[in-house]
Amino acid sequence: MFNLGKKEREKLKIAFGEIKDGPFDFEMIEKYFRDKDNFEVFQILSDKTCDDLDFDEMFCFLDRTNSRIGQQFLYNRLRTISSNRINIERNEEIISRLAQDEDFRVKIQKELTQLNDFKAYYVSSLFQEEHISPPKYFFIFRLLSFTSILLLALLPFNPQIIFALIGVFVINLGIHFWNKKNLFKYLQSIPQLLRLNRIASSLHKEGLFKKINPNLNRSIKIINQLRNRMLFFQLEGKLQGDLAVIFWSTFELIKTLFLLEPILLFAVLKRLNTKRNEIEAVFTFIGEVDSLISIASLRKGSELFCMPKISEEDNTIIAEELYHPLIQNCVTNNISVLNKSVLLTGSNMSGKTTFIRSIGLNLITGLTINTCFAKAINLPIIRIYSAIRISDDLMNDKSYYFEEVLTIKEMLEKSRDGKPSLFLLDEIFKGTNTIERIAGGKATLSYLAQNNNVVFVSTHDTELTDMLIDSYELYHFSELIDSKSVDFDFKLKTGKLKNRNAIKILQINQYPEEVISEALEISIKLDMKKDNKELN
Repeated sequence: MFNLGKKEREKLKIAFGEIKDGPFDFEMIEKYFRDKDNFEVFQILSDKTCDDLDFDEMFCFLDRTNSRIGQQFLYNRLRTISSNRINIERNEEIISRLAQDEDFRVKIQKELTQLNDFKAYYVSSLFQEEHISPPKYFFIFRLLSFTSILLLALLPFNPQIIFALIGVFVINLGIHFWNKKNLFKYLQSIPQLLRLNRIASSLHKEGLFKKINPNLNRSIKIINQLRNRMLFFQLEGKLQGDLAVIFWSTFELIKTLFLLEPILLFAVLKRLNTKRNEIEAVFTFIGEVDSLISIASLRKGSELFCMPKISEEDNTIIAEELYHPLIQNCVTNNISVLNKSVLLTGSNMSGKTTFIRSIGLNLITGLTINTCFAKAINLPIIRIYSAIRISDDLMNDKSYYFEEVLTIKEMLEKSRDGKPSLFLLDEIFKGTNTIERIAGGKATLSYLAQNNNVVFVSTHDTELTDMLIDSYELYHFSELIDSKSVDFDFKLKTGKLKNRNAIKILQINQYPEEVISEALEISIKLDMKKDNKELN
């Protein structure tokens, strides 16, 4: 195990349970996820759904990892929902030990912090990306290297050979610098792989972690067989970092004369190309350990959390004191829905959209890291799709309404493919006129709620509450209004919204009296017209 200094130990103890500081490079964090073939998972969360649910901000809150490897692994886990729950007990056993045994956890964290170098982001490229292939004339490199050795050996017997040696050196110099761009790509990943393998070997000696991958030693040993060849890359990186000019110059001269860099580079890449599974196994092991520490830290820093009860038999969603973890002092809410969908009404800023996002985020964290932000929660194994944050696509000349139509069309297609889905919608079809919005909304929401799917939708159109009462549970948020102010309690209430306060809010905000009077007069006439139509 890596030796700990007193300051480092105290720093890790204090940071446990706290939110990370520092920038998040999402291009590199997402790298492993973007390149990974997640064909076996139940669902890969789309970029659209992640944008709607403020996933990046959520990840910054959830991420308490100690290494770049763990960070990439955790991101991938949160973006992929699995129906496989067999490792939950094992993971909870490890999380419990990490949370309770501070000295043990800090030792593990210190090991993992050695992989916090930015270069560690590139390790995944060694098993996910195609390696550079040697040129067709690669045999000439070996021939030139052998020629340099031969000429150097003959030089004491014939000083004139120095001219031939200089000629070969000039040719080798061109090849050497041509290869620099190839070498540079791997100077970031290969030294980190050596470190990764060493740390994995150390952590795997802990009996608790062996349960993650009992056969990991085989992968570690196979990678170690390449260790001597890969040490060259570690030395190269160190020399460049330390700027040891004199030694570097001598070493560079030797490498150039014998073409060591291209010969060793392509030899190592050829071997690494056959060890992708072993590298990925070690990467995954470290990522799993670090992500479990992250979960333990997340729970330590959360005032209210729970482990969800997951049902595979029905689409029950029952939550007690559910909240949005990114909102400080967030008001908690209860909800109970059994094989039905939810229609939310309420004014702007009353809490509808935040509540819908809370449902989506808690379902994601519940199904991926077995942690929810509630006192208790029951969830189904279900896919998640959303249409919350939609904007005009000016580059492609698409209006808001057309963008919304295309997004919801994808939902309609998913609703009939045989897998249960959770659809999250905010103000459906708000880009069109009232009559067609209500008609289209009713037909679409009825369609989406079939086939064991669940819909959470918000609307200002109270007409939809009567039309959808058979398949939707009705809930609403309301505001508290007096003569001078508007306050929101953000509490979810059963039933449909009965009070309309939009014009009252205009009055509180000191709109001209003639505007208020005319608005009230028109609203009364429209209500009377509506009532007459219903009577007829």
